[in-house]
Amino acid sequence: MEQLNLGIGTRLQHTQFGPGVIVGIRYATYLISFINHGVKEIDKNDNNLEEIIPENVNEEIETHSDVEKSLLKILRLWGGITETVRLGDRWLGGTMILQPADKSLKPKEIPIDDFFHKIVMLRDRLRVMEQQINAHKKLSDEDKVNLQQYITRIYGSLTTFNVLFKNKEQCFVGEKGSKEE
Repeated sequence: MEQLNLGIGTRLQHTQFGPGVIVGIRYATYLISFINHGVKEIDKNDNNLEEIIPENVNEEIETHSDVEKSLLKILRLWGGITETVRLGDRWLGGTMILQPADKSLKPKEIPIDDFFHKIVMLRDRLRVMEQQINAHKKLSDEDKVNLQQYITRIYGSLTTFNVLFKNKEQCFVGEKGSKEE
């Protein structure tokens, strides 16, 4: 492929790495998130690249702030890289105590950091499952929508744990929160 100044969001096919999306632009290279190979830096003149769906074609290099917004959106859609999710400051170093109703039984203490890590892993795995469903070749669109609704309900069930997140944009959002106003 001859050198083009493709924009972030352009979908490409690479003969070695398969399908990908441009998530960053440098002077002579693209940062491309490949579905099965993660983010790779590829020369703009690489003959193994084939443009599928061009987006934001221009002659200028985008700024990092524009790239950051696009990158986060694309990474959530394509997966492979997890974001850093921080526990709320008031919970740092805290302990969660599970006390049985029967006082003769010993309570279970769990560091909140460990519990929060499990919650974040659960959320990340749900996101991967969403991606797998949406990319599945044998499922009909109706099946994909039905399965997606179950995942949305799961997110809704997990909103109780939003109190643990430092950043609100990383919290769980269920059906009510996902509707556009």
